[in-house]
Amino acid sequence: MTATPRPAAGHPPLIATDVLIAGGGPCGLMLANELGRRGIRCLLIDAKPGTAFNPQANATQARTMEHFRRLGFAHEIRALGLPADHPTDIAYFTRFAGHELARISLPTAAEAAVKVKTMTGSWSAAELPHRVSQKFVEQALRRHAQAWPSADVRYGWRLERFSDDDGSVSATVRPSEGGPAQDVVAKFLIGADGARSLVRQQLGIEWGGVSGIQREFMGGKMFAIYLRAPQFLSALQSPKAWMYVAVNHERRAFMASVDGVSEYAFHAALRPGEDADGWTEADARRVFAEAVGAHVPIEILSMGTWLAGHALVAQRLHKGRVFIAGDAAHLFTPTGGLGYNTAVEDAVNLGWKLASVIRGQAPLALLDSYEAERRPLAERNTGYARKFADSVGLFAAKPELEEASTRGDAERKLAGQHFDAHARLEFNIPGVTFGGRYDGSPIIFGDGAVLPPDEPNAYTPTASPGGRPPHAWLDDGRSLFDLFHAEWTLLALGPDAPATEAFEAAARDLEMDLRVVRLAQPSLRELYEAPLALIRPDQIVAWRGATANDAAGVLSHVTARPCSAVPHVTSKPSTTISVDATGGNRA
Repeated sequence: MTATPRPAAGHPPLIATDVLIAGGGPCGLMLANELGRRGIRCLLIDAKPGTAFNPQANATQARTMEHFRRLGFAHEIRALGLPADHPTDIAYFTRFAGHELARISLPTAAEAAVKVKTMTGSWSAAELPHRVSQKFVEQALRRHAQAWPSADVRYGWRLERFSDDDGSVSATVRPSEGGPAQDVVAKFLIGADGARSLVRQQLGIEWGGVSGIQREFMGGKMFAIYLRAPQFLSALQSPKAWMYVAVNHERRAFMASVDGVSEYAFHAALRPGEDADGWTEADARRVFAEAVGAHVPIEILSMGTWLAGHALVAQRLHKGRVFIAGDAAHLFTPTGGLGYNTAVEDAVNLGWKLASVIRGQAPLALLDSYEAERRPLAERNTGYARKFADSVGLFAAKPELEEASTRGDAERKLAGQHFDAHARLEFNIPGVTFGGRYDGSPIIFGDGAVLPPDEPNAYTPTASPGGRPPHAWLDDGRSLFDLFHAEWTLLALGPDAPATEAFEAAARDLEMDLRVVRLAQPSLRELYEAPLALIRPDQIVAWRGATANDAAGVLSHVTARPCSAVPHVTSKPSTTISVDATGGNRA
């Protein structure tokens, strides 16, 4: 950060930075990490005094965990939240202390770290999902962001105004509790400032999609309680889970364990005619008891309302030098846990592109690919979340569901069949997690391959450009993804991989930080269906092919640079790593 003296007396010096980030949630913090690790100056501000107090999102999907692994702290995230041996089951009940209807069992944190190395097919991955409240994730992201010398993280500051001045963005920020305003000039402004985004509103960008969807559950106003209930587990008739879902005609609700001991995030659907905005703690205890089906003492840490039934995507994701991301760009009903995870990938996508432009390694046109890639993904993911919400929320719970009768047994059987299928639809989603693609992007060198179907519960790995690289565990136990460079990686696969000197020379000319990784294992050549594959900094396949004949054209295309505009300069050389068939380094 640079402070420039200004002539007017009594004013703080002007702050000059590369990127001003409005919003300190997962998206803004992830972006600060992506920029900070690349030495790009950024100023992050958030009006709140600190990271989230309430649990908020509760599921970190496997692709997000792979990005945390890329940044070096996936193991820290996996150690947060639930104890390592705590179940991560999702269980459905008439009431939490009543009849169990269905359950899907998923690996504990300890089991996930072991099982991931033996899983194949749809779940061939460097990381598996992790059940952890967003509040803990934000704390870790903040700690890492603040460790980067080029990142200035300031909670308790709010954005008041901004203007795009063509070559830069001018903004005014002020302490949330009052105090003198501070002028900021940045090369770019990123609005990661939530659903009521000031940045999106000032840009005049409208929502597209659907809002106000009404369902018996997960459609309409919801009542949330962050609570402490040390005696809750003793009230259960079934084994403990991570998430508990109550299905009855009186009170639909779900509750996720926050710490695996006594803290929970509880959410209940309101019935027609209820107005929870004025509810007291007594009302909160009443609603909780309705969902539990028994009296369990609780300590209320916070409570409030929120609105389910959104499937919204902003009609644009940027204007000029101002971009929006995260909840400022898309709003989900939180089934599937896709909102927070989509927000993290927004930051991952935008971070390396901003850095490339700011460093002069790519033209401004590279940033146009952010909207071209992320907006279709947001529409896809909000669509999946809506499908999951329909599945759980449109189920009509009859009064007979709780009867101690033959009719009650029959209703519970039907409900159990429905929620058994639903649990697998919503919570076993490798296709959603890994299958997002950037087909049609102006910086993807597509090869016209026939792609596997995009479906939520199955994922077929493909190295066709535009998607996540297929994953494999090497013979020495390392993840293939751990060999990827922090910036660009050229995989040279198989025992007879073609020469890569043309790519290395073109990368030097374009000032691209490229590492060649040679892997002789024939199985990797078969997995990628080509001997050469170019991996972007966000671990997306940008190109694959059989020769390096058009290396300069490929690298120009994937950085949005006209081929004729390639400069001839001498920069730091690319590096090459060779790994033998057993995974050991040879050079």
